[in-house]
Amino acid sequence: MKHVKGRLDESILVCVYYGLNGERLIRRGHKMATMLDCPLYILSVDSQPLDAFDVEKSSYIDQWKDLSEELEVEKFILLDNEKRPIQKVIAEVAKNYSISQIIVGQSAQSRWEEITKGSFLNVLLKEVPFVDFHIVAVQRPTEDDANDTYEKGVRAYLIKENDDFKVAFTCPKYVSIEGIFFKEIGTDFDNGIFKFTYNDKMHEVHISEGFVIDKGNLPVEFLSPLRQ
Repeated sequence: MKHVKGRLDESILVCVYYGLNGERLIRRGHKMATMLDCPLYILSVDSQPLDAFDVEKSSYIDQWKDLSEELEVEKFILLDNEKRPIQKVIAEVAKNYSISQIIVGQSAQSRWEEITKGSFLNVLLKEVPFVDFHIVAVQRPTEDDANDTYEKGVRAYLIKENDDFKVAFTCPKYVSIEGIFFKEIGTDFDNGIFKFTYNDKMHEVHISEGFVIDKGNLPVEFLSPLRQ
């Protein structure tokens, strides 16, 4: 059960994009929210749909969701497949959740860095005129931090073959599991990770030479025979 916040006239929104500094921003927001005894919200926005996220993006989302639960954040807000200007999105979320303070990170690797530029900040201030902004300097990720384990994801399908699941790259004529396959770099075989969404949650299984090796990670519904 979440702690009942003492102040409802204050609420904090932390805007995070993909990178190693998301956790730092969330913890900064949590520290401020704890001092003010007010609700804390986390926002992440992406122009791609959730099922098109690569391994790295999906990993950050999972980490932030887990951290939000650990810190008893009021709500983790993920807006995927979002085509509107970012200032419009922030303004809408701020209005819907009565946000009084917004925290964003300043980083050359972050989409949110635009907010630190005068022209964009002026636009944002016009969109959200009654909110205080906190621009937090964050460390730029190094090349060593990059995830170079997998190639770019491609649309794929898991099909039932006897008692196993096999990855395929053309849409089968019968029922299958649709998702994104990320092939390991430097392998001639179909080795890697297959990611898919089910009940609004991202799932992943490991693929070795074209077959799922950890079927136990599939939702129970998929383990029953697929209809031909």
